[in-house]
Amino acid sequence: MYPGTFDPITRGHEEIVRRAAGLFDRVVVAIASSPGKEPLFSLDERVELARDVLADVSAVSVTGYEGLTVEFARQNGLRVIVRGLRAVSDFEYEFQLATMNRRLTDEVETVFLTPTENFTFVSSSLVREISQFGGDVSPFVHPRVAAELKGKFE
Repeated sequence: MYPGTFDPITRGHEEIVRRAAGLFDRVVVAIASSPGKEPLFSLDERVELARDVLADVSAVSVTGYEGLTVEFARQNGLRVIVRGLRAVSDFEYEFQLATMNRRLTDEVETVFLTPTENFTFVSSSLVREISQFGGDVSPFVHPRVAAELKGKFE
C-alpha cells in the first residue's frame, strides 16, 4: 500500500505509485482522512482525483481510510507500506514512522522509494500554496488536479 493524505496528489506521488506498480502485483493507494491536517480537499474528492490520475494503471486501486495506517494494512492483508523519500529531511520522520509501525506489528514492512530528480522538491503543500496565489501548477500535477485546485481558489 502507498498511504498518504494526497491533498492533492502530485506528479511525485503519481511517479512513486507507477514505480511501485512495477514492483508489486497490486498497489493500494490508501488515502488517509487526516482531519487534523485540515485538508483542502475532502476525503471523497482526494480519492476521486487519485482514481482519475491513476486510472490507466490496472494494478492500482484507490481507497480512503481512517485510523492507523498499519492497522489498515494488516486488516486488508497488505504486507508492505511504500513511502517516498524526497530529501534527507524526510528521512528522520519516515524512519521514526517505520520504526513505530514495526513496533505495532511485525506483519507489515516499510520500503522507501525515491522520486526522480524532477520531483524531489514537489510537495502537496507547495502545490496548494502556488495555486492559492495564482501560480502555474501544471508541471507538478495532473491537468484534472490543476483544474480542481484553480476552482478551490477562485
